[in-house]
Amino acid sequence: MRTISSHTPAEPPEPSFEGYLESSSQYRRISVSLFLAGLATFALLYDTQPMLVLIGEEFTLSPDQAALSVSAATIGLAVALLFAGPISERHGRTGVIFISLFVSAAMGIVVGLAPSWPLHLLARFTLGITVSGLPAVAMAYLAEEVHRSAQARAAGLYVAGTALGGMSGRLVTGVIAEFFGWRGGVIGMGLLALACALAVWKLLPRSRGFTPSEPGLRHLWEQTAAIMRDPVLVGLFVVAATSMGSFVGVFNIMGYRLEAPPYELSVGVAGLVFLVYALGSYASAYAGRLAAKWGQRRVEPWAVAVMLAGLLLTLLTPLWLVILGLAVFTCGFFAVHGVAAGWVAARAKAGVGGTGQASSGYMVFYYAGSSVFGALAGTFWAWQGWLGVVIMAGVALLVALAIVWKLRSIPPLGAR
Repeated sequence: MRTISSHTPAEPPEPSFEGYLESSSQYRRISVSLFLAGLATFALLYDTQPMLVLIGEEFTLSPDQAALSVSAATIGLAVALLFAGPISERHGRTGVIFISLFVSAAMGIVVGLAPSWPLHLLARFTLGITVSGLPAVAMAYLAEEVHRSAQARAAGLYVAGTALGGMSGRLVTGVIAEFFGWRGGVIGMGLLALACALAVWKLLPRSRGFTPSEPGLRHLWEQTAAIMRDPVLVGLFVVAATSMGSFVGVFNIMGYRLEAPPYELSVGVAGLVFLVYALGSYASAYAGRLAAKWGQRRVEPWAVAVMLAGLLLTLLTPLWLVILGLAVFTCGFFAVHGVAAGWVAARAKAGVGGTGQASSGYMVFYYAGSSVFGALAGTFWAWQGWLGVVIMAGVALLVALAIVWKLRSIPPLGAR
């Protein structure tokens, strides 16, 4: 029987190994595995989002207080990413992924059993810590195990899995909540994540391109300093924070908007809005193909512009236009994230090194932005309703657009 530790390599990569080609069976196994891993991880992370109204009613919470259910998990994730990336640099990628998936599935069930609001927040914070393994190392694993010619497309497929995970976490739990309450929805998602963890453990190939980093805090500090001196990496970190922050803020409050006049939708029906994530899944994979052909620096500004266009559409009142705006907004976001995350891993590998640490740093900013803007969205909603939420998200996206436009002029280091 295989064990988790058997997937953690102790030797340097094979000198002749340049990564699996897109035509290989190993590439297909990697694609399926990371797709399922992304689905499980992000379903668990966001499965309480469509049920914030129900959670708020049970624990007597205001909208901004209920939003802490999402922010607690993303804060835990942001903190854990500071350590998960460096740990994987020393001990390998696959072991971190397996442990993360199995423990997170168990924690997902614990969230559904928490009897009080403080324990609910503690369980969600702990869940955020346990899910950190996959986002910390997925892009680094792809950069090491997939041939350079297929990396952008593989990154897009992984982000597509995260998109469907986000959709299923919100949609499935919202539907189950109609019959079994929000607790039943959360527990059901934990069981689904466990099934995904078993499949990934069976399918994901052992690392061949991983090289353990030097031990010690000094090397860790030097590597971190090198990463933070790279203007492209730092710029992409800020893009991660602003784009993810605007995205989570919009969807945190959308449930309140759709369940209030003039729409007055039920929790289950309002949760159907997360079907737009399916489009996001396609958009990330398509953006990956475009990035492979034209380069990340050409594709990324257009992706941010699509996000802004979709956000502005949601200001209109007819429900079908609101949904259309959310669909465009979602496509833009997953294109932004898929291209940027792959760009970070490729840039680090071609330049300063520390691929896992750079990818982890990207995700720290990503979830820090989610935590901050996700909570602020409730305050802007109380201030000016939906217009306030759009103002908050729009300013964040304008910052992102300015940054990615500037990054076009910085010379590449082998990553386009």
